[in-house]
Amino acid sequence: MQNKKNPKADIGRNSSIYFALGLALMMFMSYGTINYKVYDKDATGIDRVNMDALDEEEVPITEQVKPPPPPPPPPPAPEVIEIVEDEEEVEETIIESTESDEELEIEDIEIEEFEEDVEVPFAVIENVPVFPGCERGNNEKKRKCMSDKIAKFVQRKFNTDLAGDLGLTGRQRISVIFKIDKGGNVTGVRARAPHPRLEKEAQRVINLLPKMQPGKQRGKAVIVPYSLPIIFQVQD
Repeated sequence: MQNKKNPKADIGRNSSIYFALGLALMMFMSYGTINYKVYDKDATGIDRVNMDALDEEEVPITEQVKPPPPPPPPPPAPEVIEIVEDEEEVEETIIESTESDEELEIEDIEIEEFEEDVEVPFAVIENVPVFPGCERGNNEKKRKCMSDKIAKFVQRKFNTDLAGDLGLTGRQRISVIFKIDKGGNVTGVRARAPHPRLEKEAQRVINLLPKMQPGKQRGKAVIVPYSLPIIFQVQD
């Protein structure tokens, strides 16, 4: 039995081509839809220049600085310079010498020497003051003899009962400082003790010291300061 249909009327023979064309068309439309961009109406005028706003802007007024005027030209030099000869005579002044032939007599002026009150400590003086009875021996022996003599003198003359009368007990110390002047006299007696009456007693005793030979430094009499500690024990 023969097929009576026309082969050109078969619609299924080109179906693969139509499918490919439809697929391509759908892909193109999908790509276009994805990449399609929509802009805001307000943002469309960003890249435009508003000329009206430029017209309204105020331009600052600038002042033109004028340059200072040039300095005036120097005065012209005189064309002719006249040289005037100095014909006036100048009188010379002669200075005469004031020296005379007379001899001047110069009187001798006496210069008074003022002696300074030099103080030299007892420990370093070249020649120590000499206490009566300590004239023999060298400087060291005279120094020791003087210290011993003054200590014995104070022991004899000092009223040791005064501390007991004042109610003081135990060991009592009195510091005494005095000076032996250029004449060998005792001056400037000062004392420091636990009680004012002990200070007065110490000053009284030291002022009773005999006159001594003054100390000497480089052959001249000087003032010699001397310190003496007085220590005694008050019996209870």
